[in-house]
Amino acid sequence: MKRIALVLLSLVLLAAVFTGCANTGKKTNVLKVGASVTPHAEVLEVAKEILAKQGIQLEIVEFTDYVQPNLALNDGDLDANYFQHQPYLDKFNKDHGTKLVSVAAIHYEPFGLFAGKTKSIDDLKDGAVICVPNDGTNEARALMLLEAQGLIKLKEGVGFYATVLDIVENPKNLQIKELAAEQLTHSLQDVDMAVINGNFAIQAGLNASTDALAVEDKDSEAAQTYANVVCVKEGKENDPAIKALIEALQSKEVKEFMETKYKGAVVPIFD
Repeated sequence: MKRIALVLLSLVLLAAVFTGCANTGKKTNVLKVGASVTPHAEVLEVAKEILAKQGIQLEIVEFTDYVQPNLALNDGDLDANYFQHQPYLDKFNKDHGTKLVSVAAIHYEPFGLFAGKTKSIDDLKDGAVICVPNDGTNEARALMLLEAQGLIKLKEGVGFYATVLDIVENPKNLQIKELAAEQLTHSLQDVDMAVINGNFAIQAGLNASTDALAVEDKDSEAAQTYANVVCVKEGKENDPAIKALIEALQSKEVKEFMETKYKGAVVPIFD
């Protein structure tokens, strides 16, 4: 009886070992994607339901700045990220020696000029303070919006590479203050106005299409250039899970969600 019990115990233990090995070797289909809190993470929640039906578990990792999502992707902590536009990605690769690539354009967030202490453009006084984002491509975009309102004039031809040093006319002697993009909404009450990135405006309860004093034209060069993209590490472009992510983000469900929830503050750029 003892011998039979020992044999049975041995069989149970052996089965447990084989089961453990099988589970260890099993590959779970998890896709980890970094995103800004709004609107990107919210949009990904819609895609998450679509991907779940295909057996893909989408794990959304939220970031509150524009640097860490790319570093995490480059280090292999993420499979993809969704928060930035192509000009920012190009500059990041150049500055950090990374090889990150865009695989799909999803939406566009128009920049807006928002009122702080001064409630209208006509009421801006001599020496008024206007904040703009301090990262290269977004600063240029903000300055171009100010130029479109006749507040400043930029050196001819600088385009998307403009900085405050390229301002050649400033009739109101405006003080253009550069701040990290994520700080702009927090500083709005202390300055006259600020040009704010779409995602951080939304996060603060602002909508460029309804709350801003001025907004980028949807048919402007900026609208075509600054589409937000899904980004992966070079070599991962054709990964089946990434292709499924793109298909989900460019779905009818996502388009309807963007148009209903954001009312013009987030514009889908796919059919």
